Amino acid sequence: MAYDVTSVRKHFPALADGTAFFDGPGGTQTPTAVAAAIAEALTSGVSNRGRVTAAERRADTIVAEARQAVADLLGAAPEGVVFGRSMTQVTYDLSRALAKDWREGDEIVVSRLDHDANIRPWVQAAEARGVTVRWTEFDTETGELGEPPLSDRTRLVAVTGASNLLGTRPDISAIAAETHAAGALLYVDGVHLTPHSPVDLEELGADFYACSPYKFLGPHLGLVAASPALLETVHPDKLAPSVNVVPERFELGTLPYELLAGTTAAIDFLAGLVPGTGTRRERLATSMRALEEYESALLNRLETGLDELGARRFGSPKRRTPTALFTLDGVKPKAVYEHLATRGVNAPAGTFYAYEPARRLGLDDGAVRAGIAPYTDESDVDRLLAGLLEIAK
Repeated sequence: MAYDVTSVRKHFPALADGTAFFDGPGGTQTPTAVAAAIAEALTSGVSNRGRVTAAERRADTIVAEARQAVADLLGAAPEGVVFGRSMTQVTYDLSRALAKDWREGDEIVVSRLDHDANIRPWVQAAEARGVTVRWTEFDTETGELGEPPLSDRTRLVAVTGASNLLGTRPDISAIAAETHAAGALLYVDGVHLTPHSPVDLEELGADFYACSPYKFLGPHLGLVAASPALLETVHPDKLAPSVNVVPERFELGTLPYELLAGTTAAIDFLAGLVPGTGTRRERLATSMRALEEYESALLNRLETGLDELGARRFGSPKRRTPTALFTLDGVKPKAVYEHLATRGVNAPAGTFYAYEPARRLGLDDGAVRAGIAPYTDESDVDRLLAGLLEIAK
């Protein structure tokens, strides 16, 4: 079924003022259903989780429903879904926990293509344990990721599911096969992939898959999914009276019930992007495939316009998310960003915490990033291009 962006846009109050939002890679706008779910959780009686009072049961149900929703989104087990304040936080926590079993002489592999949240936690954990850090490089012309430098000493490989800077989608399944053949674990940063494509953890082969609901229309928190059996082998630091069961032993303190309710609502919204029947998992697959096709067409429209303007585009990977990184000759990226803002077009400039790839590309001043989201339409793209034409030299 065709993707009806006009119908989708009606659910986003933030669009009412006419702003064209191309800043989705940094955080998407929120549909009404998500805000309503958050408000309902905050205004209903909730307390610490339990099964005695109605407030305890309500909190317990919110958590269980959120784990199941994430499991449906990612093709994971609900018992393997860990929530945290952000993807950065859960990655730091897991890097420290996993590093307890690393020994001097071991190796880990990180990628020059990644957001720093999937680099620095591993590098710092390795340094603390005397572990060697090796790097997977990428082609600065195409944006394609190279082969990870594996050995029989490799303990973990960290890689992005999609670059938040260039949109590159590495072949995670192939990397997983190579990683597991070397006897190592694979940690995938799925923050920029999850909003744009169906995800199946078994198909990807990721041992750990991290993402952020606020990048797929939800509230601000992070999560990681893994098999419950794998999580049973990992022992994080925790308070003495807190439970030691999986996944709760990874979740420090009381969970933000309202944000978990919002996450469930966001996933339900994604499942209904196009009308369909079947389980939520099946409807998510249908909706995300339709969204992927729609966003790809919009990206083609955007890139054609950028080429006509003579913009310099960075990266041309074979598989990518609907993300364009570009500069205009003779105009500072910040000036482009500021000019577009006066036209009601939000397309930020910077390096977006993708420190390593930006440095490799020589983008000391950053670049302009335009990300397409489920609510982006052709008129948004045309307004962005019109604004660029006004400032292009």
